[in-house]
Amino acid sequence: ELVKLQLEDLHFSRKGVAITLQQSKTDQYGAGRVIAIPYTRSAYCPVVALKAWLRLAKIKQGAVFRGINRYEQVTERGLSSQMVALIVKQRAAEVGLDASRYSGHSLRAGLATSAATQNISSLKIRLQTGHKSDASLNGYIRDRDLFKNNAARVLR
Repeated sequence: ELVKLQLEDLHFSRKGVAITLQQSKTDQYGAGRVIAIPYTRSAYCPVVALKAWLRLAKIKQGAVFRGINRYEQVTERGLSSQMVALIVKQRAAEVGLDASRYSGHSLRAGLATSAATQNISSLKIRLQTGHKSDASLNGYIRDRDLFKNNAARVLR
């Protein structure tokens, strides 16, 4: 989904950005769907970061996520899924994580895990990720803290 994203698929508003996904792995017939990314109060707001990237890269049309050549120039071609995986692995290694455990799918798993940790309903998470069932979504949720929100906590 990231590598297929075009500037024309982004619709900014005062609430954030609505993204039209023309087709995805879970949308075999190409019906498309729209997801929303709201502004956050975080220092790492994804909408602010996206706007900054588009401005700095001077992207006026076409692929949103593009490569940067050895002269630090943004290329016209969009990234491939292999490049996304490589970038995720490089960034994981830079912060001291085992890069072999990360890939492009780690972005989706990270969203699903973070949302589940914040007690966001599985329906809302699936609307964002495109998973059709809780069973498929559950494969993406990585539970690092087995004690947080533990069902046995409420037993007396």
